[in-house]
Amino acid sequence: MDIGGSGIKGAPVDLARGDLAEERYKVLTPHPATPEAVADCVKAVVDHFGWTGPVGATFPGVVTDGTTRTAANVDQGWIGLDADALLTGRLGGESAGRPVTLLNDADAAGLAEMRYGAGRDRSGTVIVLTLGTGIGSAVFIDGRLVPNTELGHLELHGHDAEKRASTKAKEDEGLNWQHWAHRVQKYLAHVEMLFSPELFVIGGGVSRKAEKFLPLIEGIRAEIVPAQLQNNAGIVGAAMAAHAARAGEPPAADGSRAAAGAGRQPATAAGSAARAVRSAVDSPVGWPDAGR
Repeated sequence: MDIGGSGIKGAPVDLARGDLAEERYKVLTPHPATPEAVADCVKAVVDHFGWTGPVGATFPGVVTDGTTRTAANVDQGWIGLDADALLTGRLGGESAGRPVTLLNDADAAGLAEMRYGAGRDRSGTVIVLTLGTGIGSAVFIDGRLVPNTELGHLELHGHDAEKRASTKAKEDEGLNWQHWAHRVQKYLAHVEMLFSPELFVIGGGVSRKAEKFLPLIEGIRAEIVPAQLQNNAGIVGAAMAAHAARAGEPPAADGSRAAAGAGRQPATAAGSAARAVRSAVDSPVGWPDAGR
């Protein structure tokens, strides 16, 4: 599941391939995007697939131990909420076999890109940026994630950066590709000044049109590439987190586990899921055994 400011989408995931096992299903994010309303949408998407296993979900804000700490592009009622418990309860509770493991949306996308996509086998500092309703960020140091960085909220020329350089800003202001690329360039230059990455991976839905704006960005030392998983990266990363939350069943040495949650029982409780997420984000490319 990938919860966003404009849409809520999901699909079963084949973790052997790092790709969707079925065509994704999407509903519009309700407005206001209250926790209860969003939980109803999550249930609708999960029920669409008749899914009976663990569920990984992303959230557009800071998530620690299943609790949502910020809510820039959704209702303020999310702040301080035990969202793991809310979503798991809406899906029938632990007894229904559909526990929810929640993590930051850009962190999920970054984990997927580092495992399967544009960041695979890359060392040093890699920054994955998702451009959409806002700007999400995932920072990796030699394959290890620094969670909840939220670099879209850096101040740039007196503005919250995502208010100037997100895809939503482009659409709301009617910017052409060149004008918008110039804003993205300024944002990347600011992030590069702070972190000196070797690689920027640009994700979100707009990554499907990377040829329209990436060639217009100049003066950035780091390599800039589009996300290979494009707008499915968050769903894949969420499935990775759900997989890690299954107690006693790490992936095989070659990473060739089948679709997350298929026919298996989940970890015992939300606390176990939270520990699994910490394990996932604290190891290279999101796997508990990723030191291999």
